Amino acid sequence: MTSELKGVIPPMTTPFRGDGELVLDAVKAQVDFLVDAGSHGLAAGGSTGEGHTLDPEEYRDLMQATVDATAGRIPVVAGIIVDSTRDAIRRGRIVRDLGVAALQVTPVHYLFKPDDDAMVRHFKTMADETGMPIIIYNVVPWSYLSPALLVRIMTEVPLVVGVKQSAGDLKLFADLMITAPRDKMIFSAVDALMYPSYALGAAGSIAAILAAAPKASVDLWNAVKAGDHATALDLHQRLLVLWNAMIADNLPACTKFAQSLQGVPSMFPRQPMPVASPAQQVAITKALAGLGIQASVKGAA
Repeated sequence: MTSELKGVIPPMTTPFRGDGELVLDAVKAQVDFLVDAGSHGLAAGGSTGEGHTLDPEEYRDLMQATVDATAGRIPVVAGIIVDSTRDAIRRGRIVRDLGVAALQVTPVHYLFKPDDDAMVRHFKTMADETGMPIIIYNVVPWSYLSPALLVRIMTEVPLVVGVKQSAGDLKLFADLMITAPRDKMIFSAVDALMYPSYALGAAGSIAAILAAAPKASVDLWNAVKAGDHATALDLHQRLLVLWNAMIADNLPACTKFAQSLQGVPSMFPRQPMPVASPAQQVAITKALAGLGIQASVKGAA
């Protein structure tokens, strides 16, 4: 299903109760919400999904529930956020028989950064040991991979099929687009700049804004593909208002709040992340209204 990875691929939030326990029964409602909005794929267990907080058993259960709920309608990408090659391999092996299309793998996110050769070995070893297609999620500030290193990894490790380029720098995104091998997929996670990312030729996007406003995000993708740049610019501007209301250190919690206003069961972030503040809630509600989305809230578990 790797060949089907394109377009709008929202990163799901992970449903937790107020006491931090995983609520697997709530996965299907979110999957259906995103599929019904026209999403082309889903990603689970990434940073928007607080994947770094999941133990291996929870991780596998979440992926199984997501694949089951999706029921083959669209491909599923499995996020991996860990700090060692051993643990990355372990998670890849946990999900490789579940039918996921690819692994979305974040470079180590703790303080110490491998050198370039060690980073190449990390992804090569993971590919060799899991046999799974890998999308590098380039987001960690102190472990940020240059376009040149990303191209080297994609060239030397064939199972690295693409990159999810993040961190808000459209110049680095553009540099990667013109240097990456033509058979690789470059996804944008530059949430504020989906429109220019698509105009630059992105294969698609995997970004929190998509999970918060999936229908508008799909409409933006379709507008660019159709050459309707007036519609695309209008959607970009309204989605930017939503992004400015959401972007904060508790982004997953803000994404959950935006989803809750659209009928997805309201859930909590895992502590110590705080819920969306009153000010954030007001701003997000107003921004969604600007996209024509009126609040329809279901209760929290």
